Amino acid sequence: MTTGKQPLFCDTALAQRIEQAEVQLISEAAKAAHRRRSDADGLALAVAGGVACHADDDSPFNKIAGLGFDGLPSPAALDEIEHAFAAHDCAVQVELANLGDPAIGTLLTERGYRLVSFENVLGRALTDRPQPAAPDGVEVRRSDATELETWLRVVSDAAMHADTQGVPEHEEFPVAALENAERDLVAVSGISCYLALHDGAVVAGASIRIADGIAQLGGAATLPEHRRRGIHTALLSARLADAAATGCDIAVVTTQPGSKSQQNVQRQGFDLLYTRAVLVKQPRQQPWSP
Repeated sequence: MTTGKQPLFCDTALAQRIEQAEVQLISEAAKAAHRRRSDADGLALAVAGGVACHADDDSPFNKIAGLGFDGLPSPAALDEIEHAFAAHDCAVQVELANLGDPAIGTLLTERGYRLVSFENVLGRALTDRPQPAAPDGVEVRRSDATELETWLRVVSDAAMHADTQGVPEHEEFPVAALENAERDLVAVSGISCYLALHDGAVVAGASIRIADGIAQLGGAATLPEHRRRGIHTALLSARLADAAATGCDIAVVTTQPGSKSQQNVQRQGFDLLYTRAVLVKQPRQQPWSP
């Protein structure tokens, strides 16, 4: 007899649904960046079911997301994207789900893209109505607009001190770029921010985006001196409970492979759904030839 929780199985339909939520998130964040700068010097182009975005200099939203579920991107579309990114002196980064069409990987490799990293997408069904829980001395609550600067400061400061467990991040961002990206993120529809306090002091922050029944959990960031105290788990459980209460059927999170974040979410019932390969083409790099 089988006992315990059944793993969440991810087929191509579920992967496409999750990737489309990511496309919406990246697109809206890039548009928020353009509004923040009050200029039209940005990029958000639809491409083969995905989107190519350039939000701002050094922004983590500068990427192509969502490819693999609606045919191959045309050479003309990729030419346009690569030229636009090159005009910003920015590499083109593609985050490609391994459940998408494998022909896209071949196409990109032939154009000079290089595999640089991976990231894991994990998910958890929300049918069991999870309940929030926090260790003694820790309080987790939603933050409102009056606390935006506090939230930005703690999330950006914590993110500058990455956890060393697992595969290292393949890219680093200046603190100012991270702050701007987080400011753009909170302007996206469906986003809520959370703060964690330890003995009354703000020590961590996180976010959640709820759209189309999916709860996208933004990376929770805890100040280094307050890690390993259950704060990440407390932020996670609070957001899961709120997501379930709104009627979401699934929560998803993206982590570095083998990271402490991945370990924490798996302890909270998340399953590895699929992996994204991260492929990068530097500006004006020529296609590969044998």
